[in-house]
Amino acid sequence: MNTIDEKCLAVALEEAQCAEKEGEVPVGAALVIRGEVIAQAHNLREGLFDPTAHAEILVLREASQRLGRWRLAGGTLYVTMEPCAMCAGAAVLARVSRIVYGCRDPKAGACGSVLDIPREPKLNHRIEVTGGILEQPCQEIVQRFFEKRREKVNQQ
Repeated sequence: MNTIDEKCLAVALEEAQCAEKEGEVPVGAALVIRGEVIAQAHNLREGLFDPTAHAEILVLREASQRLGRWRLAGGTLYVTMEPCAMCAGAAVLARVSRIVYGCRDPKAGACGSVLDIPREPKLNHRIEVTGGILEQPCQEIVQRFFEKRREKVNQQ
């Protein structure tokens, strides 16, 4: 790895691996400010029985609590998969400066694939978005997870 974005996204990828081991959809996230990882998390929807327990939401909550503020200006949200509408909207509300993600989500991605919430001109805050960082390993972990899930269903 040779870039800061790759190194920070690798932290999110480790979280995605934790999610996979726990039977969660393997998405991980980290919030970084001035080179410091402020918070990191992975999906916990199944474990918490919470539809909002996406990695990004958990990271924004943890970072806000740790910093004692809800405005996360100057922060970069690293996510293994393109954020959905809820997570992209939360990043806008938190005033995150950048979103860096690994693989696209052509079915629910809200950073350019289906919607483009971070760059919506009608909103009062816009976020710089960079996609495709460590794309292959981020995509492979999700594909592997859903292949295993389909195999399990087919065996029943």
